[in-house]
Amino acid sequence: MDIIYVDMDNVLVDFPWGIDQLSDDTRREYQGKFDEIPNFFRDLPPVDGAIDGFHRLSGRYDTYILSTSPWNNPSAWTDKLLWVKDHLPEVGHKRLILSHHKNLNQGDYLIDDRKANGAGQFPGKHLQFGSAEFPDWEAILRYLL
Repeated sequence: MDIIYVDMDNVLVDFPWGIDQLSDDTRREYQGKFDEIPNFFRDLPPVDGAIDGFHRLSGRYDTYILSTSPWNNPSAWTDKLLWVKDHLPEVGHKRLILSHHKNLNQGDYLIDDRKANGAGQFPGKHLQFGSAEFPDWEAILRYLL
């Protein structure tokens, strides 16, 4: 069975929605480092189609969540785990991998919105979420299913 890794921020989780909810003071304090806001990741909503998409991929692939947690925000590590438990309790159970080196994971596909943290050097095929080829979950599912 092929292995697929799915990034969290901007692929499963709507990170920009969270930024839009910030107060002006918090926005100023954390400008350029929003991922360092304590407890920021916990209550972000899913990206449109992400929950259904992950479930559908999990029915056909060996599917994992591969995300990077900010080094300077320890609460993010817990927040990401709690987010998976809330939104993907069955299919995400013990399938969360937090790494700053995504290229060290062996697999067939990585769905990620960026090439940072080793995603650009991933040994399988990188499906860049949000790109012209893969703008949304519908395009991802059309390609993989």
